[in-house]
Amino acid sequence: MKRPSRVIVATCIAGLLAGGAITMRLQAEDKKENAIEKVMKTCHKAPKGEDPICKKAGDGKATTEEIKKLVAGYKVLTTAKPPKGDAASWKEKTGKLLAAAESLEKGEADATKKYKEAVNCKACHSAHKPD
Repeated sequence: MKRPSRVIVATCIAGLLAGGAITMRLQAEDKKENAIEKVMKTCHKAPKGEDPICKKAGDGKATTEEIKKLVAGYKVLTTAKPPKGDAASWKEKTGKLLAAAESLEKGEADATKKYKEAVNCKACHSAHKPD
Protein backbone atom coordinates (compact mmCIF):
# COMPACT_ATOMS: atom_id res chain seq x y z
CA MET A 1 0.00 0.00 0.00
CA LYS A 2 1.30 3.43 -0.98
CA ARG A 3 1.73 6.05 1.79
CA PRO A 4 0.09 9.48 1.30
CA SER A 5 2.40 12.32 0.32
CA ARG A 6 3.43 14.94 2.84
CA VAL A 7 1.50 17.58 0.91
CA ILE A 8 -1.75 15.64 1.27
CA VAL A 9 -1.15 15.05 4.97
CA ALA A 10 -0.28 18.72 5.54
CA THR A 11 -3.39 19.82 3.64
CA CYS A 12 -5.61 17.52 5.72
CA ILE A 13 -4.10 18.79 8.97
CA ALA A 14 -4.54 22.43 7.88
CA GLY A 15 -8.18 21.73 7.01
CA LEU A 16 -8.83 20.13 10.39
CA LEU A 17 -7.22 23.05 12.22
CA ALA A 18 -9.21 25.61 10.23
CA GLY A 19 -12.45 23.72 10.87
CA GLY A 20 -11.66 23.56 14.58
CA ALA A 21 -10.94 27.29 14.71
CA ILE A 22 -14.24 28.12 12.99
CA THR A 23 -16.15 25.84 15.36
CA MET A 24 -14.49 27.43 18.41
CA ARG A 25 -15.31 30.93 17.14
CA LEU A 26 -18.96 30.06 16.56
CA GLN A 27 -19.19 28.52 20.02
CA ALA A 28 -17.65 31.65 21.56
CA GLU A 29 -20.17 33.88 19.73
CA ASP A 30 -23.00 31.61 20.85
CA LYS A 31 -21.77 31.84 24.45
CA LYS A 32 -21.81 35.67 24.22
CA GLU A 33 -25.44 35.64 23.06
CA ASN A 34 -26.31 33.15 25.77
CA ALA A 35 -24.48 35.37 28.24
CA ILE A 36 -26.79 38.28 27.41
CA GLU A 37 -29.84 36.06 27.92
CA LYS A 38 -28.41 34.78 31.21
CA VAL A 39 -27.84 38.32 32.50
CA MET A 40 -31.39 39.30 31.54
CA LYS A 41 -32.82 36.24 33.30
CA THR A 42 -30.67 36.74 36.40
CA CYS A 43 -31.01 40.50 36.79
CA HIS A 44 -34.14 41.61 34.96
CA LYS A 45 -36.60 38.73 35.39
CA ALA A 46 -37.94 36.94 38.45
CA PRO A 47 -40.32 34.14 39.24
CA LYS A 48 -43.99 35.13 39.35
CA GLY A 49 -44.79 37.05 42.51
CA GLU A 50 -41.19 38.20 43.10
CA ASP A 51 -39.47 41.40 42.04
CA PRO A 52 -36.45 41.12 39.76
CA ILE A 53 -33.10 42.33 41.08
CA CYS A 54 -33.23 45.42 38.84
CA LYS A 55 -36.54 46.52 40.40
CA LYS A 56 -35.24 45.92 43.92
CA ALA A 57 -32.15 47.96 43.09
CA GLY A 58 -34.25 50.79 41.69
CA ASP A 59 -36.35 50.79 44.85
CA GLY A 60 -33.26 50.75 47.08
CA LYS A 61 -34.16 47.29 48.41
CA ALA A 62 -31.51 45.09 46.75
CA THR A 63 -29.13 43.18 48.99
CA THR A 64 -25.37 43.53 48.74
CA GLU A 65 -25.23 40.13 47.03
CA GLU A 66 -27.89 41.14 44.49
CA ILE A 67 -26.02 44.34 43.67
CA LYS A 68 -22.86 42.28 43.12
CA LYS A 69 -24.84 40.15 40.65
CA LEU A 70 -25.91 43.31 38.81
CA VAL A 71 -22.33 44.56 38.57
CA ALA A 72 -21.05 41.19 37.37
CA GLY A 73 -23.88 40.84 34.86
CA TYR A 74 -23.46 44.32 33.46
CA LYS A 75 -19.72 43.74 33.05
CA VAL A 76 -20.63 40.80 30.83
CA LEU A 77 -23.04 42.96 28.84
CA THR A 78 -20.41 45.64 28.20
CA THR A 79 -18.11 43.05 26.60
CA ALA A 80 -20.82 41.32 24.56
CA LYS A 81 -21.62 42.12 20.95
CA PRO A 82 -25.10 43.57 20.51
CA PRO A 83 -27.40 41.08 18.80
CA LYS A 84 -28.82 43.96 16.75
CA GLY A 85 -28.06 47.63 16.24
CA ASP A 86 -25.11 49.96 16.64
CA ALA A 87 -22.15 48.81 18.75
CA ALA A 88 -21.52 52.37 20.00
CA SER A 89 -25.10 52.63 21.28
CA TRP A 90 -24.75 49.24 22.99
CA LYS A 91 -21.50 50.29 24.63
CA GLU A 92 -23.05 53.56 25.85
CA LYS A 93 -26.18 51.93 27.30
CA THR A 94 -24.41 49.00 28.95
CA GLY A 95 -21.68 51.31 30.22
CA LYS A 96 -24.29 53.49 31.95
CA LEU A 97 -25.86 50.40 33.51
CA LEU A 98 -22.50 49.22 34.80
CA ALA A 99 -21.55 52.64 36.17
CA ALA A 100 -24.91 52.97 37.92
CA ALA A 101 -24.66 49.48 39.43
CA GLU A 102 -21.14 50.25 40.63
CA SER A 103 -22.52 53.41 42.27
CA LEU A 104 -25.04 51.24 44.10
CA GLU A 105 -22.25 48.92 45.17
CA LYS A 106 -20.25 51.85 46.56
CA GLY A 107 -23.31 53.19 48.36
CA GLU A 108 -23.16 56.62 46.72
CA ALA A 109 -25.88 59.09 47.72
CA ASP A 110 -27.54 59.47 44.28
CA ALA A 111 -26.94 55.85 43.19
CA THR A 112 -30.59 54.78 43.15
CA LYS A 113 -31.61 57.74 41.00
CA LYS A 114 -28.67 57.12 38.66
CA TYR A 115 -29.59 53.44 38.39
CA LYS A 116 -33.27 54.18 37.63
CA GLU A 117 -32.19 56.46 34.78
CA ALA A 118 -29.79 53.86 33.38
CA VAL A 119 -32.29 50.98 33.48
CA ASN A 120 -34.34 51.90 30.45
CA CYS A 121 -35.45 48.53 29.13
CA LYS A 122 -37.47 49.90 26.21
CA ALA A 123 -34.64 52.07 24.87
CA CYS A 124 -32.19 49.20 24.92
CA HIS A 125 -34.61 46.58 23.60
CA SER A 126 -35.84 48.85 20.80
CA ALA A 127 -32.30 49.36 19.58
CA HIS A 128 -30.70 45.98 20.30
CA LYS A 129 -33.10 43.12 21.00
CA PRO A 130 -33.52 40.87 17.97
CA ASP A 131 -37.03 40.60 16.53
